[in-house]
Amino acid sequence: MDDKILLGFIAVLPALVVGFVAFYFLTSFMKNEERRRRFLTVRESQGKTLPTRMASYERMTLFLERIKPNNLVVRTLAGSMTKLQYEQTLISAIDQEFEHNIAQQIYVSEECWNIIRAAKNTTIQQIRQVAMSSKINSGEDLRQAIVNELMDKRAPSAAALSYLRSEVKDLF
Repeated sequence: MDDKILLGFIAVLPALVVGFVAFYFLTSFMKNEERRRRFLTVRESQGKTLPTRMASYERMTLFLERIKPNNLVVRTLAGSMTKLQYEQTLISAIDQEFEHNIAQQIYVSEECWNIIRAAKNTTIQQIRQVAMSSKINSGEDLRQAIVNELMDKRAPSAAALSYLRSEVKDLF
């Protein structure tokens, strides 16, 4: 009886070994094939989304350039506005520009978006600080004060632009 069991086990053992080896290779092959399909899908989707992402980076670059205080006051003339009117006009221009580009946050990293938002808020804060001076009486005075006060300082958007450039570099 023991011989029959031993002979049966000896006969089944190679089949079990072959079965386990086949199972191992088949599961390995299936995992590898799944990874390959995912890679091809990601590569294909990146090919489709990359132009959109690049356009988003371009728009955010344009936004950051437009909100630089020196560029902003060149585009927005004070005319006969009061100090308060001109301050509100500048801040409104920044807010409108930001709202126009708000959907771009989908295509940039969260950290990049936070840096862009911080640059916007810091620029507004700088304009408000300059406007608080009691020496400024008119919109034109405020315009001139912004140019004089912030000309030597690095614009908040400059740091955001640097980060934006580094993020674009990482795409390639």
